Amino acid sequence: MNSQDYISPIPSWVQCIADLLREKNRTLASIESCTGGMVAGAITELAGISDVYLGGFVTYSNMAKQIAVGVNQETLARYGAVSSQVAIEMAKGGYGKLQATNAIAITGVAGPTGGTQDKPLGTVWICVAQSDGKYDCLRFIFPGDRQEVRMQSLKAALTMCIGQLVGGFGEFDYLQEHLTA
Repeated sequence: MNSQDYISPIPSWVQCIADLLREKNRTLASIESCTGGMVAGAITELAGISDVYLGGFVTYSNMAKQIAVGVNQETLARYGAVSSQVAIEMAKGGYGKLQATNAIAITGVAGPTGGTQDKPLGTVWICVAQSDGKYDCLRFIFPGDRQEVRMQSLKAALTMCIGQLVGGFGEFDYLQEHLTA
């Protein structure tokens, strides 16, 4: 499978997100770790998106997570960067910093190194959050190499964002956990 197999639906998903954000008078921020800006890149492929997409942060290191979006050092020490707690703090910090109404946050282990028994390669936490304090946070364990994990993370994040904007969620093949506030 090559990267084109993952990319094909993304432009239509981004258009859907843009339309829903405009319809609901909402705005979006992205906060990314293992995807390194792929969400921001996919979203900004759509011309004219700046009226609803305010920007994003690539918070690859723990220090960047703390400085850019205010992830608590104690949260990182207690749960690790690849955790629901950190994903939630990333999302909330990101929409707060950019004064957005919605956020997508992604943190994970894309590989080829860094996996542990508790957090194997392909473990990714994605959080979609709203400035009213509501959020959904899912853990996935994606198969494949680094690029495949990152592309699956992008697709899942966009799908989750659409789901949140329409008030529900779709089916996820690699769903492990679901947290809702």
